[in-house]
Amino acid sequence: MRLLIIEDDREALAYLAKAFREAGHLPDTAADGLDGYALAQGGDYDVLVVDRMLPKLDGLSLVRALREQDIATPVLFLSALGQVDDRVKGLRAGGDDYLPKPYAFSELLARAEVLARRRSTAMGASVATHYRVGDLDLDRLSHRVARAGRDIPLQPREFRLLEYLMRHAGQVVTRTMLLEHVWDYHFDPQTNVIDVHISRLRAKIDKDFERPLLHTIRGTGYVLRADDAGPVSP
Repeated sequence: MRLLIIEDDREALAYLAKAFREAGHLPDTAADGLDGYALAQGGDYDVLVVDRMLPKLDGLSLVRALREQDIATPVLFLSALGQVDDRVKGLRAGGDDYLPKPYAFSELLARAEVLARRRSTAMGASVATHYRVGDLDLDRLSHRVARAGRDIPLQPREFRLLEYLMRHAGQVVTRTMLLEHVWDYHFDPQTNVIDVHISRLRAKIDKDFERPLLHTIRGTGYVLRADDAGPVSP
């Protein structure tokens, strides 16, 4: 699940991003309404998690503006304003769900996953939830990875790495791209964290199979490649 979290409380934002990553999902973040609005316009997100009280552009106005542009990405509002009238305002502004603060992350996660499944069902083939490269399959909703019908257990970070590579199957993915989209790092290109995870992932998806799928492009990056690479619909 790719989601955008828009929250001005930096500690809460960091906590939510970390928690969603540990659950195997791909969060982007924004700390004010204008940045969140710009990302929500250009990003292909499954869910937006939006705080109501935001600087520069409040959450209700942000969502109204998206709906006026026919951007239908599901929105889950978070707010300390939890009265019935507050929840009604959020839903009427275009929100799909409303969770008052304080909340349990397990409930937030469950609600976000439900919205993502509904969007996937509603949009059908236009949203890829299943990717296939050769005989390697990844299902985003069930978090299942298999090659030639054999299940391959992956850690959350390995799953995110493989999903990113499969979304860009046949394309060379640079180290910088992986740092920014899988680790959310915008610095330290010399870190060996990518090499370590690529090695672990390659051992799991290629080691016991005749044809390798994950290739290193020396001096550039990596590519996951097969003749029939690409996303498929469930």
